[in-house]
Parts: sequence; structure tokens; C-alpha cells
Amino acid sequence: MATLSKNKKKIIEKLDKNTQYPLTDAVKLVKEVAYSKFDESVDVAVRLGVDPRKANQMVRGTVTLPHGTGKTIRVLVLCNPDKEAEAKEGGADFVGLDDYITKIKGGWTDFDVVITTPNVMPKVGPLGKVLGPRGLMPNPKTGTVTMDVGKAVQDVKAGKIDFKVDKYGIIHASVGKVSFDANKLEDNTREVLSSIMKLKPAAAKGTYMKSVYLSSTMGPGIHVDIKSVSN
Repeated sequence: MATLSKNKKKIIEKLDKNTQYPLTDAVKLVKEVAYSKFDESVDVAVRLGVDPRKANQMVRGTVTLPHGTGKTIRVLVLCNPDKEAEAKEGGADFVGLDDYITKIKGGWTDFDVVITTPNVMPKVGPLGKVLGPRGLMPNPKTGTVTMDVGKAVQDVKAGKIDFKVDKYGIIHASVGKVSFDANKLEDNTREVLSSIMKLKPAAAKGTYMKSVYLSSTMGPGIHVDIKSVSN
């Protein structure tokens, strides 16, 4: 515990809570102040000037991180037998339908992404009670309900992530790992922020991107200067 306290002290000394750091500096700081023994994830939190309760101000999309997520993504494809070979060739970890539906109803969720085809959605729909709260429900808007299952699996494995504004008006997204080179973390973060900017709803008034914070799993939030990313 003493070591952790020393580390935390160093972190507090390094960071100025009243400073908004240019993204390049913020990324370097995230790497410097990560003190865990495991390879922490690096996340971006973006507060938006939208009212997510209104359908015309919902912000949701997908983005492919140029340098991937650094995570091993386990993909489940729920499909009819005619699509199984394509899903396996794409790199899916689990492929099938009825047996997996039964397992999920029983509480099995050892996967990170579910991809399915439109023609089996009537069977997949009832799984919303289990998958919905975990953010795992397939959705055409995120490309996880598609006939092109092979490509969808490849995209996810290559670093495609989906994001959605929560009820507080904040988008959380993972942009890599602390072990990533700083330039790669910066590239990934810029790609996410650029995608969010492009999705600004016409109905959103005033400042759209209100604040951006970067943090590692165990580390403190670092306030990013929006001007350093808005171009």
C-alpha cells in the first residue's frame, strides 16, 4: 500500500487539475501516471451538449481504430448453417444458433461482440433482456446485423468499435492500452473524436463537444484541451 501511495503522490504532483492539456501531452501523461502492474486500457470520455432523451439528439456510431484496441475480441456469430463457414473464415470465435441462444438464456456471456444476420433476428430478439444491459445486442446501425458476416467479424477483430452517448450525455470509448506507443494512442483518440464530431445532430444547439477527458483504467482523468483536437 505504501508504494501505491507514493505513486499516487507522484501522480498528483504531475497533474494540474486546472490545466487543459493538448492531446499530445495528455496522451504522454496518461502513460506516465498509469501505476498498475497490468496493462491498463486507455479510455476517452466526451461530454456532449445534447439531450440523449430526444431521439433527434442521439449520437451513436462506429469507428475503426487505426492501431486496433489492443484487446483480444471474442466474437459470437448467430446464424443459419449456410453462413457458418463464412463466419469461421472471418475469424469468429463462436458460430451457431439455437445451442448458443439456449446458453445465453442461461446466462452465458463469454464474448465481446455478437454479430447476426437479419433473417435470424426474430430468434435473437428475445435475448435483449440478457444482451441489452451489457451493450451486446446486435444492431444494424453498428454493422452487427448484416448478411456480410465474414467482413463484419474481420472489421471487429481489426479494431472497429461502436459508441453511444449515455443518459448523462457522455460517450465512453476505449482507445488502446497504456503499452501502446504515444503516437498510436493519439491517432486512435483523434479518430474517435473526429467520428463523434461528424455525428453532430442538427437539433443540438450551443457547444457540441463540451469536454474531453483521457484516463487509464486505474489512473486519474486528464482534461484535454478541445482546441487541440477540434481541427
